[in-house]
Amino acid sequence: MLKRFFLLCSGVDTHIVNSCSNGEQNKYAGIGATVFFTAVMAFIAASYALYTVFDNLYTAVFFGLVWGFLIFNLDRFIVSTIKKRDSFLDEFIQASPRIVLAIIIAVVISKPLEIKIFEKEINTVLLKEKNEMAIANKNQVANYFKSDVDKNKAETDSLKSAITQKEKEVAALYNAYITEAEGSAGTKKMGKGPIYKEKRAAHDVAVKQLDSLKITNAKIIAEKEARSKTLQADLDKKVSESQPIIDNFDGLMARINALGKLPWLPSFFIMLLFLAIETSPIFAKLLSPKGEYDLKQEDAEMSLKNILAQNRYQSELQQKTDADIYDKVYADIRDDKEVYQYKKKGAIELLKLQADGFVAKQKKSM
Repeated sequence: MLKRFFLLCSGVDTHIVNSCSNGEQNKYAGIGATVFFTAVMAFIAASYALYTVFDNLYTAVFFGLVWGFLIFNLDRFIVSTIKKRDSFLDEFIQASPRIVLAIIIAVVISKPLEIKIFEKEINTVLLKEKNEMAIANKNQVANYFKSDVDKNKAETDSLKSAITQKEKEVAALYNAYITEAEGSAGTKKMGKGPIYKEKRAAHDVAVKQLDSLKITNAKIIAEKEARSKTLQADLDKKVSESQPIIDNFDGLMARINALGKLPWLPSFFIMLLFLAIETSPIFAKLLSPKGEYDLKQEDAEMSLKNILAQNRYQSELQQKTDADIYDKVYADIRDDKEVYQYKKKGAIELLKLQADGFVAKQKKSM
């Protein structure tokens, strides 16, 4: 049962192969087994690759089955269409397009499995790239808000600086009238004279201005600080909104790119393994000598070609004979007087009708 299934997978003519020896059947059963297991590997590889795309098990398995059947059909077609010839070079030229197709299929099959085999290493590369992207994204968003943040901070600092400057001015005026009263500065006269009163009055005015400035600037500073918090909240929101995109940066293309950043040798040997598996049925067919199945298949094809050649020759001969007969028949008719008179009479009647019609048209136009 299993042997018949693998023979079916190899694409051989079951009627011919069943009449062959057991060894010949085993050879083609082995080729069919290679075709079948290559399709199984293609199904696994495609299912994993599509799972990374759709993130849905049933969808991945469904399209993986479609891809597996496609690869199975292609491999079966490739093996079944290679015919044994008398020259190895002719066989190789015949198989060369199929070998190229097998190489392409092997690369396509091996890549998703490489991604699965080196999944941990790829995740490490992706994690590093995600961290770099997160930092770059945060810097980019910060640069986007930078002008507003800097402007708001500069205005807040300017308001606070104005208060500080005024406080220094008040302190200086306070020190001036105190030292005037003590006689340690100014007029050097102790007591609260006219100069002291002027300096005290200037200090009092400055204090009132300072109080007014504090009240005014405090309100504006509060607004600026609230604006600063709003800008920071918007920045954090922007960063948090873009973070899921970065976290999901682990699709098929990202993993292929990450695989390319790993050492190439292990990946290359895995690809060679699948290349050997995929091309092994073709090279097995090429390298094996003509067997019983090939001879019987060639004999059946030769018989069919002979029958078709005979049918073609008979058809051409019949066509030539019919042409000669009709040529002779029409030659005899051409010499028949009765037919000639009949044709002549009809031609004369036709010419008369044409002449009458021409005259009638000419009369209508006049």
